[in-house]
Amino acid sequence: MNKPSAFIFDMDGVLTDNMRHHADSWVELFRDYGLEGLDAERYLVETAGMKGHDVLRYFLDPNITAAEADHLTELKDFLYRVSSRHAIQPLQGLETFLSKAADCGTKLAIGTGAGHKNIDFVLDILNLRHSFGAIVSASDVERGKPDPDIFLRAAELLNVPPSSCIVFEDAIPGLEAARSAGMAAVAITTTNSREAFSPFGNVIAVIDDFAALDPLELVRKIPENNPLTSP
Repeated sequence: MNKPSAFIFDMDGVLTDNMRHHADSWVELFRDYGLEGLDAERYLVETAGMKGHDVLRYFLDPNITAAEADHLTELKDFLYRVSSRHAIQPLQGLETFLSKAADCGTKLAIGTGAGHKNIDFVLDILNLRHSFGAIVSASDVERGKPDPDIFLRAAELLNVPPSSCIVFEDAIPGLEAARSAGMAAVAITTTNSREAFSPFGNVIAVIDDFAALDPLELVRKIPENNPLTSP
C-alpha cells in the first residue's frame, strides 16, 4: 500500500456481540428509578454507542448533574459486567482479520463510548489489547458520539488523516460520528438491521461478522469512497 491507512473499531457490538447486555442493564437501572417506558430495543436504536452521561440526559433527566450521572453510570456498568462476564467472546473472524490488517501495514485503533473500566474488562477477556496502537474512550474527549471527537482523536494518535480511516461500527450514533469525521465505515449487524444503515453514504460494507472480510480490499476502497460525509 502506498499511503497510510487505519481501521478504527468501536468496541461494544463490534469486537464482541455484547450490546444486549448493556441494554438490559440500562433497562434495569431505569426501572429502579421509575422509568418503565424504556425497553432494550429502544435503547439500542436511539442511544447505543453514546456516553453514559448522554444516555442519562436523553432518557432520565436532561439536567442531571455530573456527579449523579457518574454514580448512575457506575451502577449500570457494574450490572453489565456481572451479567456479561461469561458471554464475552470475539466476533467470528475478528482475530484473523486483525492479524491480516496488521500484516498489510494498516494501523489499528479503538474508538469507543465505553469508559476505561469497561474497556479493560472486554480487552482483558478477549486478550486483544496488544493489537491496537491507540485506544480512545469517551472520557478522553469532550464530546462523545454522535460527535466525531473520538474517531478524530484516534486518527491523530495513529498519525493517519481522517480520510484514510475506516470505522467499524454497529450503532447509528457511531456511524454519524464517522460521517462527521469524514471517514468511511463498515457497519456490523449486531445491533441494527441492514436496512438501518441505508441512509449512510459513508458505509462501504455491511457485515454480520469478520469471517469473510479482506482488509486489503477495504483499503483499496478508501480513495474512491472518501470523503463521504453527506447523508
